Amino acid sequence: MIRHLPNLLSALRLLAAPFAAWLIVHEHDIAAVLTFAAAGASDGLDGYIARRWGVTSAFGAWLDPVADKLLMLFCFTALYGIGATPFWLLLLVVARDLAIVAGWLLIRLLSLPAPTSPLLIGKFSTLAQILYIFMVLLLLSFDVEAPRLVEIAAWACGLFVTLSAAAYAGIFLRGLFFGKRTA
Repeated sequence: MIRHLPNLLSALRLLAAPFAAWLIVHEHDIAAVLTFAAAGASDGLDGYIARRWGVTSAFGAWLDPVADKLLMLFCFTALYGIGATPFWLLLLVVARDLAIVAGWLLIRLLSLPAPTSPLLIGKFSTLAQILYIFMVLLLLSFDVEAPRLVEIAAWACGLFVTLSAAAYAGIFLRGLFFGKRTA
């Protein structure tokens, strides 16, 4: 049973993505923040279980980041839909993720050298997105208006997303033009 637990947790996180967005749009703020927090905890737990008991799989290596990305994209889209996050941040997050997917597909198609692991700045970008969404959901849950705080957090999140996009673009371009594996 333990062998399948990481993938089961990732699959549940994948299902939590549209549910969390639905909760946000329908103003079930406390349920939304709890769902988002549980999904975030499941991300850490599935990775811990997979490493601790050595039950990693190629499917899990694919499913985990897809579940993470969809959770972020659904939540950012829902937050934009209710006017709680700026359009430019949603656009930046979506553009970065689409560029990474397109780059990955081109790497496979052209048989270019590929990064062997996620970049540290990519992990910081994901963390910034998680913290931003969590903060906005908490503010909504407690009916706290803090536009200045949300604006500063949006700019900080946007900075990490931009730095991550630039780093991944650099890796892709070095692989494309010089055939070098850089990560």
